[in-house]
Amino acid sequence: MKRFFLPLTLCLAAWLPLAAAAQDAPEPERASAKFQATYLWQSKPGFPAAYSGVNSLSPLPEKSYSFTSTAYLGLRLAPDTELYFNPELVQGVPMSRLTGLGGLTNAELQKTAGSNPTLYRARLFVRKTWGLGGEREAVASDFNQLAGLRDKDRVVLTAGNLAVSDIFDANAYAHDPRTQFMNWSFLTHGAYDFAADSRGYSWGAALEYYRGDWVIRAGRFMQPKESNGLALDHALQRHYGDQYELEKAYSLAGRPGTVKLLYFRNRAIMGGFSDALAQAAGGVPEIAPVRKLRVKQGWGINLEQSLSDNVGMFARLGRSDGESETYAFAEIDHSLSLGVAIKGASWGRAKDTLGLAYARNGLSASHQAFLAAGGSGFFVGDGRLNYRPEAIVEGYYSLALDVLKNSAISLGLQYIRNPAYNADRGPVRVLSVRLHTEF
Repeated sequence: MKRFFLPLTLCLAAWLPLAAAAQDAPEPERASAKFQATYLWQSKPGFPAAYSGVNSLSPLPEKSYSFTSTAYLGLRLAPDTELYFNPELVQGVPMSRLTGLGGLTNAELQKTAGSNPTLYRARLFVRKTWGLGGEREAVASDFNQLAGLRDKDRVVLTAGNLAVSDIFDANAYAHDPRTQFMNWSFLTHGAYDFAADSRGYSWGAALEYYRGDWVIRAGRFMQPKESNGLALDHALQRHYGDQYELEKAYSLAGRPGTVKLLYFRNRAIMGGFSDALAQAAGGVPEIAPVRKLRVKQGWGINLEQSLSDNVGMFARLGRSDGESETYAFAEIDHSLSLGVAIKGASWGRAKDTLGLAYARNGLSASHQAFLAAGGSGFFVGDGRLNYRPEAIVEGYYSLALDVLKNSAISLGLQYIRNPAYNADRGPVRVLSVRLHTEF
C-alpha cells in the first residue's frame, strides 16, 4: 500500500490549490477535489434453515462491516474536455463470505473485500463534450463533475477506467448504497450482469447523444478474464459487455419523470447450466468444465417519477436470458424492484430521507434445475432447492448530522424471504447502521 501514498499525496497537493482558486472564479471550474467516506455495519440474528450448502448464508447470527473512502479529483484539460481520477480505499468483512443471497445486503462490499485496507485506482477517465448549439444549462460542481455551462443538446464521449453503472441505468432514488438503499437489488437491475471486475469497475467507452427530452447511450466495456475475477480481459474485440440505453424525460401531472430502456449483451467464456446438467448425467453438476464462448443478453425498464417537492418513486423491471453463469454482478436472472423516497421537510427535517422499497428476484428454469441438482454458482448453492422467488423489503432513515456538514447517519432494516430462492430457509432479517460524510 505504501507505494500508493506518495503519488496520492503529490496529486492532492497539486489539485487543492486549483480547487480553491476555482471556488473564487465564476465558471467554468478549472479543477476540483472532493471526498467521501462511508462506514456500513450490519447484523443478522439466526434464522431457520432445513439444510445448508457450500454457498449458503449461515443460519447462525453474524455481523459484517464495510468502509470505503474515495477522492474525486477533476481537472479541465480544455473548455470541452475533463479528466477525472478516483483513488479509493476499501476494507470490509462480509457475512458468510458474501454468499447465500441473490440480492446481497450491502452493495458497498466488494468481492475482494478483506479486513486489511486496500488502496487502488477506482476510476481514471476522460470526458469530451461536443455542444450542438441552442439553449445552455448550468452544471453544478459535484463528484466527477466540474461546474460550468454546457449545451443542452450535445454529444458526450466518456472513455477510460470507470463503472458501467456510472453512465447506464442511473436513478435519482435508488442507485447509491452510500446514501440510498443498501441492497444490491436496488443498485441497478438485479438481472443486469454488467461488465466489471470484482471491485465493480472496468475499462471501456460510452457515447451519449442528448437532444431535447431524449438521450441515447451506447457503450462497450471489458469483461473479467474469468467469472467475477479481478483481472480484466483486454481483448475488447472478442470478449466484451455492450449496452444500449434510450432515455426519455416527461412530465406527469406537472411533475418531472424519466423512463429508460436498456439492452445489454455480454460475450465471454462462460459456463451454461443446461450443459452442466447434461454432463453431470444425474450427478452433481459443475460449471467450470463446460465453460466456452457464449453470449448472454437481457433488457431492463427503469422509471423514476417525482410525486411532490419532497416525494419520489422508482420502479425497475429487468431480465436476462438466464442460460449461463453470473459473470460480474448478482446471481439474479429476472428482477422487479420499486420504492419511494421521502424528504423530511414535512416534519421539519428537510435534509433527512425516509426510504422504503421492495424487490422480487428470480431464476431461469435451467438455473433452478442446476441448483436443485446440487450445483453451486458464485454466490448461491444450498445443495438442493425448494424454489421460490427471493423477496426483499428494505427501509432506511437517513438522519442529517447538523454538527457535520454533508454528513448523515442511517438506520436500515432488510427483511428477506426465500434467501437464495429457497423456501426451506429463512426468513432473514438484517439491521444496518451507516455513517456517511462528504467534503
